[in-house]
Amino acid sequence: MTTSTLTARSTRRERWAWYLYDFGNSAYASVVLLAVFSAYFQKQVVGGAEGTRLWGLAILIAMFVVAISAPVLGAIADFSGAKKRFLFAFTAMACLFTACLFFAEKGAVLIGMGAFILAEIGYRSAQVFYDALLPEIAEPDEMGRVAGTGWAIGSAGGIVILLVVLPLVLLIPGTLTVRASLVVTALFFALFSLPLFLWLPERARPQPLPAGENYFTVAFKRLSGTIRATQRFKEFLKFMLAFLVYNDGVIMALDFAGIIGAVLFGMKQEMLIVFVIVVHVTNVLGAYTFGVLVDRIGGKRALALAIGMLIVIVLALIFVPNQTGYFIAGAFAGFAMAGTQSVSRTLVAVFAPPGKSAEFYGFFAMAGRTSSFIGPGVFGWLAAEAALWFQAQGQSVALAEQAGHRVAILSIAAFLLAGLALLWFVNEAKARQAAGQAEA
Repeated sequence: MTTSTLTARSTRRERWAWYLYDFGNSAYASVVLLAVFSAYFQKQVVGGAEGTRLWGLAILIAMFVVAISAPVLGAIADFSGAKKRFLFAFTAMACLFTACLFFAEKGAVLIGMGAFILAEIGYRSAQVFYDALLPEIAEPDEMGRVAGTGWAIGSAGGIVILLVVLPLVLLIPGTLTVRASLVVTALFFALFSLPLFLWLPERARPQPLPAGENYFTVAFKRLSGTIRATQRFKEFLKFMLAFLVYNDGVIMALDFAGIIGAVLFGMKQEMLIVFVIVVHVTNVLGAYTFGVLVDRIGGKRALALAIGMLIVIVLALIFVPNQTGYFIAGAFAGFAMAGTQSVSRTLVAVFAPPGKSAEFYGFFAMAGRTSSFIGPGVFGWLAAEAALWFQAQGQSVALAEQAGHRVAILSIAAFLLAGLALLWFVNEAKARQAAGQAEA
């Protein structure tokens, strides 16, 4: 028995369950990665350029764990028909340790890093199985629109949680409110994930284990078989190589946006929250726009347009003089970033043969997390080392830290540009044909 005979059509309620999960998990990205915890960790828990270095190190560790585990777990989920069970386990892990970030007080570096690493592993791993449900609720010719809608609704969730947190930060200044916002975020994530587990059925059916086998041995055999069969999926592999590189730039921009705003432009916590709200508003617009573009001009062209926009924005960021300029750059970046991420997710669903969606998303996650632990580590190390160099040249600590971050910003543009160059060699038509032939 195989999982290739899946019913891709879904009810409206099932799609909304899928959308609402994105609505909930975007709270984590908005509060932990963008607006609140990243800057709080860098400035309060650690302090100075060392805070940037340790933030990059924490992301490196979490992404490395996901890179190693995602392909194997994806293969197990496909074989056992257990995508929802894996999704539930990692969602619970993300929510629990996001709430534990409350205990990351000033100077509690190990607690802050440890809880964040575990929350990040849960959040990133859950995305593998959430994304793998897309082919089960949408036909190939509508995946761009469905994925774009999900991304837009997710961005709206990011706005809602920030509108909940902002009054708390404004009315009750102090680190206690900042830490309490992380508990609120965990509850928000958990609440809006429930419809998916209650309303969306697992369409894939489990396959019986062969005699003498267990799920891990089967997973490794499936993975080795997929690797041997990659001659049929050369375009997918090219796409994964391009994604591995340009995704580094995207993750770096996301994970360090709050820190850049705080260090270069002196943005306080409430201004960072407003900044991320602006980014999410344009993110919604970008998700809808690029979701339509995928179906009209093709995924590769839409993706190249989004990456090109990001490169221009990042390079312009080096010359931005004040907070107003940073807000403008963030607004355009939010639009382009939605396209880059949502279109990438859609292309994996389009390129994956039926019955191997979670497995292909596992490789997608491995490529993303492999690149993602390299990029933040590079940015954190480069920003800290450059700051030390500028300080040795006689600059003040504050000015040296700012100069170091401007140098590190160049690395974001470098990864994006290299990824765009690799994307040029991907043939989307051949990739779709290979997936169709596998179905036949």
